[in-house]
Order: sequence, then structure tokens, then C-alpha cells
Amino acid sequence: MKILISNSGEYSDEAEKITRFYLEKIIDTSCLAGLDFDTIAFDIFYCGSEQIRSINREHRGKDESTDVITFALFADSEPKLVTDGQINLGEIIINTDEENPLLLITHGILHLLGFDHNTDAQYNFVVGMQDEAIRKIKNDEI
Repeated sequence: MKILISNSGEYSDEAEKITRFYLEKIIDTSCLAGLDFDTIAFDIFYCGSEQIRSINREHRGKDESTDVITFALFADSEPKLVTDGQINLGEIIINTDEENPLLLITHGILHLLGFDHNTDAQYNFVVGMQDEAIRKIKNDEI
């Protein structure tokens, strides 16, 4: 499977490894379950606290800075469109004023795959998956 990540910067290798790890581990419960595709694509953008605050205010109605914003275009759309075997998952916007951009990328990829954290069970799943991915990256296991 091909993974296309635009603007991933210094974390491009890690972002691809994390995406592959998630696809192998949780694809059957993600927004990609049962779909026929050979390529997924998404973008990662970086900005400071003021710009992400503006984006948060404009798109989410929250006049505050945040660590990461994800526009899960594919997970949040119906019908699910696969064009020429490719799925565009959406965009992750990372606040560069935060201390752990890799954790934020890991978190954003989960959102792009359709996972949220509105309940305690969902929160525990998301945190558990991102912690496992970070640990595996640090130990060169993925």
C-alpha cells in the first residue's frame, strides 16, 4: 500500500511508520474497513498558537489555541469516495508551540482514520494506541 503524506517535514518517516502500524492493527475498525484502495493520502501542516487559534475559532467556534486540529475529510463524509484507488483522509494541523509534535501527529492520524474520544472508552482506546505507536517508534519496532 502506498502512503502519501504532504508537508510532513522532519517527521515524514515516523508519520508513515505510524500510519502503517495503525493500518495493520486497526484497519478493520477504522473508516477504511471494507474498502478497496491501494493508496491513502493526507497533509500535515504546522503553525503557531495564534494561527491555530484563528483556525479553531473559524472552523470549530472555539476562540482558543489548541495543540492539534484534524480535518478528517474522509472519515466525516458520506458517501466514502475512493478515486482511482486513492483515499484522501484529510489534514492534520500541528501547533509548533507544543512540546511533542510526534505525539500530536500520532493523535491526528487516529482522527483521520475515524477514531474519536468522546467517551471514556474511546479516550482510553485513542491514548492506548498512540502510546503504543510512540513506544514502538522509540524502540525501532516499526
